[in-house]
Parts: sequence; structure tokens; C-alpha cells
Amino acid sequence: MANGGPVEHGFPHLAKVRDAITALYKRLSYDTIRTFSSSVAPADVAFVDTDDLYLGAQRVARELVRHYRLPDARLIVGFREMEHAANIELAAGPEYFVELNDRFRTHRRDIGAALAHEIMHVYLHRLDLSFPGTRDNEILTDTATTYLGAGWLLLDAYREDSASSQKLGYLTPEEFGYVLAKRALVFDEDPSIWFTSPQAYEAYNRGMAKARHDGQQPPLTAAGWAGRRRYARDRRHAQDQHAPASHPGVPYSFSPDGRGPLRVSFPCPTCHQRIRVPVRGRVRARCGLCRTVLECDT
Repeated sequence: MANGGPVEHGFPHLAKVRDAITALYKRLSYDTIRTFSSSVAPADVAFVDTDDLYLGAQRVARELVRHYRLPDARLIVGFREMEHAANIELAAGPEYFVELNDRFRTHRRDIGAALAHEIMHVYLHRLDLSFPGTRDNEILTDTATTYLGAGWLLLDAYREDSASSQKLGYLTPEEFGYVLAKRALVFDEDPSIWFTSPQAYEAYNRGMAKARHDGQQPPLTAAGWAGRRRYARDRRHAQDQHAPASHPGVPYSFSPDGRGPLRVSFPCPTCHQRIRVPVRGRVRARCGLCRTVLECDT
């Protein structure tokens, strides 16, 4: 939790975020991810100063448990002084103890954001889905929280001006915006209408630009002129060399296929699973993981 300190910006964890999206599709399946087509509604996690602190926190926790479809999980929420925003005890269940930073006693509108992240730890724990190392596992948790419909709360908790700052989670604001945008493109959703933080809106727009850029890379037909020109040059080189060829700074790579045509592999712009198709001009490819149909010019 950045509390008055500097807030990291940009996309320093982007590769791991993309790995996390792929891992979610592999572990949950396309059909399960589609059940999260509706995000947490603002009214369901609203918290005003007149609410009782503990009863309100328990109510919000129950709503998030319901959203994550954890009907047999019970959250007991407490508050104490700590360095981080929150902490959860991952026992066998069904009861889980969540401790929130004392800061949330007076910043109650962000309690939902802190709980969304901590309850996702329970969800991933039950799935037995994790990344090695604390940092990467927290990136997975932030990504899953956001992609499955509760992470807009985490981005909305980001506020920064010349005198103060606050940010929850391990992802940068722009990375939260990127994952939200990836979700929005899949489910045709506009989470920006729920933001109360103007800085969150700006970060979401930067994330959306990055997310749209994923779908504008060759060999996709939506690629721009410069990308198509470089792709054609790299393809000629791979055909002349008759050997596997990858090029720095681009997402695609070429490889021979025995006596068959040259093949190109590239990441699916939705789930980032790599797709491999023959190099033979216009090709329609379907990602086997997220079922996205891609128009390609190979």
C-alpha cells in the first residue's frame, strides 16, 4: 500500500500480468470465466461513514464472497496497525480471518478494494493456483481480482496529488487499467463509469491504449502499416534461412514445419496463449483456450 509515498507508474510487470491471464484461462476454463461477465456493482460494496465499521465490513465481505462464488467461505474482519493494506490467514476454512489496516477505519470507501484482493487469495488457494515467489503471486492475485470483476475497486482506490497519494495492490495504476481494459474488451463493459477517482480514469485510459495495441500486432490484419512492413521483411528472412527465427521487439516468431509451409507463432491478444498457424496469406485462427477468432494475414 502506497500511503503518502511515491507511486510506481507504467507497465513494469506486464509480462507477468499476461502470464497470469493465461493461467486463469487454463485453470478456470473459458466457460467458468464467462460466468464472471458481471462486475461487482458499486451499490453492493458501498460503505458510508454512518455504517457500523464491523457490520459494514462483514456485509461487504459477504458480497465479495458471493461474487467469487465461495458460498461456504465465512470471513471474519478485524482491524489493526500494520505496514500493508491487509492480511488474510489461509487455513482450511470455512472461516477465514482478515485483518485490515487501521487506516481503513477512517477511509471506509476503500474497504471493498482491500477485501476484494484478500478474498481472491482464498479463491486462488482453493483452486490451488499460485505463482512462485511472493511478488509474482501477488501480481497473480491482483490480476485475477481485476479480470474476474472486482479489481475496478482497487484502481478506484488510487488517488494522487501534489500533497498525498494512495494506491492498493502490487500492480501499477496503468497495469490495473490494462487488465480492466482486457476484461472490458471481452465482456463489452465500461468500468470507468464507476470511478470516483479522476486519476483512476486516466490510468484506465492508458491501460486501454496498451490493451488495444495487443490486437494491432502482426500477423493480425488490424496491424498498422509499419508493423506489416516489418513483418513482411522478417518473413522473407525466415523463408530464405529455412531455420527458426525470432526477432527482438516483436511478439511473433517463425519456424519451419518439416516439409510443410513455414509457420508463425504469436500470442492471442485476449488470453496470451501462443497460437501457431501456417504462413500462407489470409488465415482465420481460433484460440483453443479462450475461443477468440482471429483474422490474420500471415
